[in-house]
Amino acid sequence: MSGKPDLEAGRVELAHGGGGRAMTRLIEELFAAAFDNRWLAAGDDAAAFPAPAGRMVMATDSHVVTPLFFPGGDIGSLAVHGTVNDVAMGGGRPLYLAAGFVLEEGFPLADLRRIVGSMAAASREAEVPVVAGDTKVVERGKADGVYISTTGVGVVPEGVAVGGARARPGDRVLVSGTLGDHGVAILSAREDLGFGTELQSDSAPLHGLVATMLEAAPGVRCLRDPTRGGLAAALHELARHSGVGMRIREADLPVREEVRGACEILGLDPLNVANEGKLVAVCPPDAAPALLAAMGGHPLGRAAAEIGKVTADERGFVEMETAFGGTRLVDWLYGEQLPRIC
Repeated sequence: MSGKPDLEAGRVELAHGGGGRAMTRLIEELFAAAFDNRWLAAGDDAAAFPAPAGRMVMATDSHVVTPLFFPGGDIGSLAVHGTVNDVAMGGGRPLYLAAGFVLEEGFPLADLRRIVGSMAAASREAEVPVVAGDTKVVERGKADGVYISTTGVGVVPEGVAVGGARARPGDRVLVSGTLGDHGVAILSAREDLGFGTELQSDSAPLHGLVATMLEAAPGVRCLRDPTRGGLAAALHELARHSGVGMRIREADLPVREEVRGACEILGLDPLNVANEGKLVAVCPPDAAPALLAAMGGHPLGRAAAEIGKVTADERGFVEMETAFGGTRLVDWLYGEQLPRIC
């Protein structure tokens, strides 16, 4: 193939990753046209950009979700949101993204254009441009259509000190909204696993919410987005890094009824189900009221809730006060509960 790619009816060919004219035309006609910024237009192997004062932060993530299109999003927007959020969880303001695409031979170019268009729209909404990229094509049957890896860089403003090892006994634990929406939305979109629910993925960029939170409560100690492994994994990670325990209250966990019902049917624990537009925050007890108010005043934090506190437990146990008045351990997710979800 040497001409202009047929973005309506064409399919990915091995030549699109071969380094020749076909690859160049695909990059120009699809990727560069969709992301459309001066760094890509320069056509260099690397993007050069100014670095503002402060500590630089970088995060990278790979996205292998099935199906590629799901209620509330697709792999393109997810790839932007996931990495923007990883940078934000370090207290950083995301500045730039780089994206790597692994394409399977035979994948429809129309679907690829839809994914790239969604990705470009998400990056514009987040005001974080994709300034560098790479494309590879693998033989038919060697991938699930499209894999996308994104790397983000940002800057942590002076005076912000957020980290997973900063939780202290007595601190409060907050979440920004309902849990498990993304995971159940993915499941509902899968063949043979439809639940008839209108639930959509919560995939969203959280750096605006984080900026609002840090302005209202500069003493926020920890931020974490509960993606794979859900809230349970996020709490265990923070407990392990800080050398403390966590104690949450089941009655205060925001979980939609349709998520709870789907989890009961499938034998899943909502605490283990992935989220892509929610965060966990740990802050000193006297900062919790202001932080919760700030979160509740942001569109992505309207269902925010204080769900528990940090305990003095060197074993790093995560416990939950149940709705029946008892206490149970919240364990790590064992194995892969929901494959290819983010």
